[in-house]
This record gives sequence, C-alpha cells and structure tokens, in this order.
Amino acid sequence: MARKPDAKPNVSKDDLLKYYREMLLIRRFEEKAGQLYGMGLIGGFCHLYIGQEAVVVGLEAATKAGDKRVTSYRDHGHMLACGMDPKGVMAELTGRSGGYSKGKGGSMHMFSKEKHFYGGHGIVGAQVPLGAGLAFADKYLGNDNVTFTYFGDGAANQGQVYETYNMAELWALPVIFVIENNGYAMGTSVKRSTKSTTLFGRGLAYGIPGEQVDGMDVLAVKAAGEKAVAHCRAGNGPYILEMMTYRYRGHSMSDPAKYRTREEVEKIKTEKDCIEHVRDLLIQAGLASDEELKAIDKDIKAIVNESAEFAKESPEPDLSELWTDITV
Repeated sequence: MARKPDAKPNVSKDDLLKYYREMLLIRRFEEKAGQLYGMGLIGGFCHLYIGQEAVVVGLEAATKAGDKRVTSYRDHGHMLACGMDPKGVMAELTGRSGGYSKGKGGSMHMFSKEKHFYGGHGIVGAQVPLGAGLAFADKYLGNDNVTFTYFGDGAANQGQVYETYNMAELWALPVIFVIENNGYAMGTSVKRSTKSTTLFGRGLAYGIPGEQVDGMDVLAVKAAGEKAVAHCRAGNGPYILEMMTYRYRGHSMSDPAKYRTREEVEKIKTEKDCIEHVRDLLIQAGLASDEELKAIDKDIKAIVNESAEFAKESPEPDLSELWTDITV
C-alpha cells in the first residue's frame, strides 16, 4: 500500500489511466531488460529506470509537439515516455539491426529524430551543454519549443553544468534543467557528496529560478513541469526542476548496491512507489477496478514480451554497418 491518496484526484480518469499505463510500461520493460541482460543478450552497461518512472511520465505530460529531450545513460524510460517503439528500443539494447541506432549504439546511445529524442549519453554531464544547444536552435528559429535536459545528482557537481547554466541564463534559452536526484551518484550518497541543502538552489547564483519536486508523484511532477514550461515559452529563460526520486536497482546491472540497506529500499517501495500511488488513486476514487488494472498489466506484459521476441529475431548488423553513419 503506497501513501494515502486524496479521495478525488484533480485529474481526469483518462489521464490518470494514461499515466498509470505509461509508468507500468517503463517498469515492465526495464524488468524484462534486466532479465535479458542476465541471459547475456544485452552487452555492455545497462542502467535501469525502475522506481523513477513518474519523473519522465509527468514531464512528458507537460510537453507539446516539437519539444525536445536529451538525457544520460539511464534513458530507456525517457525513450518509451516520448513514444518511441518498445520493439526498436529493445532491439537496440540487444545490438540488433532493428534497433533505433541499427544495433550500434546500445543502451546509452540511441536517438529518434521523429520523437525529438537526442540521447542517451554515456559521459557524465555531457548532455547538459547539448541540451542548451538544442534550446539555442529553437530560440534562433523563433519558435516556442522547450528542451528538457535531464541529468542526475552526481552530474550536478560537474563544471560543465555550471558553464551551461551561465550561458543559458545569459541568452535566455528555453531549456528546463531536470535534476533526477535519486539519492546516489553511482554508490555515493548525496549526503556524503555535497553540503548543499538543495541542488536546484545552485542555479540562483546565475539567476535561474527552480524548485524541488516530489518525483514519486506523477501529478506533482506534471504540475511543476507545466509551470516550468510556461516560464520558458514566455521567453523568460531557463528553469531548474530538482526531482526527488529513487531507483530500486543498483547504479547499473553490475552494481549489487551494498551501500544501502534492504530496509531503505523496501521502505520507499512500500510508502512512496509512484505506480502504486496512482493505482490507489484510481481504485479509491472509484475510477477503475482491480480487474481493470490487472487487464492493463496483462496488456503491457504482452507488449514487452513482443518487444523481446522482436529483438531476439532481429538480425545482428552486417559488418558493412561499421562504415555507415560516420563523419570524417
């Protein structure tokens, strides 16, 4: 049982079911990815998004066509939330030609121009200046699109983040910096790595407003996202959202996460789980029955299983692909 929800959530049944379905898709997809990694079908690194689903689903609910997003290596959830095909994502994870980067990018490096998803980046913090660059392009073109630039609490200590803050505010760029503060930079607790009481507060030195948000509550995330988007679309420059969230798995699949207790993880799962929270909202407000939600879960599992089968059946890239998409 998650936190006790309001009896009548200030959101439509259709929207709430949509958020529930989208978060559940990410979680079931990531669980399947973990299984395939354990079977040796996914090579390299694999950073799962389990626990953090409300952040990207809530923010995507505040977007419009044309908005862009760029993120770090914990990126599968962002791909699914912006509408990328689970089949193409899973095929890329398994290094198959049916993947979004033809099997050559893997977990950290897949893109979709159609969905305005610009990665997936493996170098800590490197996507932050790229996000400002995407926002600069929109300002130059004179449209009102916004770029969501995601990074973690560990990346928040990188120097290039603050260089980007300075330029983004100086040029009033329409970029929302989203700090996904899941409490641990790899294996180091935020409490041990910074004396700052907030991470969004560091933007004040550059004149960038921001706020801290309950990243385990999809409705709170959506509301904060709408506020940030309005700020950017009005030409007021960048905004920082620090999402207080939590990952249930280790930093990557090779991380046993011995730097925290099992009790800590279970406490978050029991009291703050973002999917259970929406499930409770739906049931207690009489918007959905347990049977209806079980049917959604069954449907989602079928989609995920189909994506895994597609990945297994998709051929590996031909050796000639080594020489394509290369700029010299």
